Amino acid sequence: MKALEIINEIEKFAPKAYQESYDNSGLQIGQANSEVNSCIIALDCTEKLIDYAIDKKIDLVITHHPLIFSGLKSITGKNEQERIIAKAIKHDIIVYSAHTNLDSVTNGVSFELAKKLNLKNIEILDNAEGNLKKLVVFCPITHIEKVKYALFEAGAGNIGNYDQCSFSTQGKGSFRALEGSNPYVGEKNKCHFEEEERIETIFPAHKESSVLQALFQSHPYEEVAYDVYNLTNTNKQVGLGAIGTLEKEMTETEFFAFLSGITKCKSIRHSSFNGKSIKKVALCGGSGSHLIKKAKLKKADLFITGDIKYHAFAEAEDKIIIADIGHFESEQFTKELLFEIISKKFHNFAAYIYKEEENPVNYFPIK
Repeated sequence: MKALEIINEIEKFAPKAYQESYDNSGLQIGQANSEVNSCIIALDCTEKLIDYAIDKKIDLVITHHPLIFSGLKSITGKNEQERIIAKAIKHDIIVYSAHTNLDSVTNGVSFELAKKLNLKNIEILDNAEGNLKKLVVFCPITHIEKVKYALFEAGAGNIGNYDQCSFSTQGKGSFRALEGSNPYVGEKNKCHFEEEERIETIFPAHKESSVLQALFQSHPYEEVAYDVYNLTNTNKQVGLGAIGTLEKEMTETEFFAFLSGITKCKSIRHSSFNGKSIKKVALCGGSGSHLIKKAKLKKADLFITGDIKYHAFAEAEDKIIIADIGHFESEQFTKELLFEIISKKFHNFAAYIYKEEENPVNYFPIK
């Protein structure tokens, strides 16, 4: 099996186009067309992980956090990152990362934590905007179904839990074929009128190339009349964080005990308790302090994330409880998510979760 097949399945679930501008998700080391026999999944690409892969003869390493965020000026082995790169290249190990694109989709990183907490009616906390486009095309009556089917197959027409969504109106189009043309209908140098249908449908911006290619291949006209519009609509399937409700409300101490048990947290930093029951819970895997205002706006009783800075706790204002469980702790279930994506599609491919991974943050036990 080629590494590209695994990569395509991950990016089908979490398109790389959805990553944040600062990010570097994708292939880090190696060739996508290389043959691979097994993969191992981890949060971080550490030297211990690469050594483990070498020892077990694993040729594909998949991590959540990218190994490379910015350009390197040399690879001399002076630090862990450079040693990892050198070892991976020497031993023909491919390294691939799915980071903020995996954070930004329905059933992604935050949803995985929400499911572990048994939240119900889970939705994206902060929906993305500006990544949808609308296609309008004029099609002869004879080819309406063919064109629609091609567009839907290419990824157009999906709205939430619905697909094959479109709107059509009928009218009469006109055109005159000039010298050098090869008209599908009508005669050269004579104005022609044709019964046509105006088809409107939306698609994710990153699929524009494939949608237009499908249009041109299925449409009978030599010159296709179409428009593409940028939309400012929010995309309910894309965005950061998650929000849902507990089946039964809990007291503050009950929920924190429950949260600690699920995540195996040794310590939880939090804002002041406000004496209210916990029912609606918002969260964001990794560093999500920028979503505190959004959690408050959506009337969450509690917001869970990692890497909260000192002054951010003051944003609670007794309207919400902010809980910092740690970056590693909030993303630890991402490995299970990636494993599920791969194993569900490739039943006979050897995929492993790296169980020896250690949290880089340690806690000094005080008795």
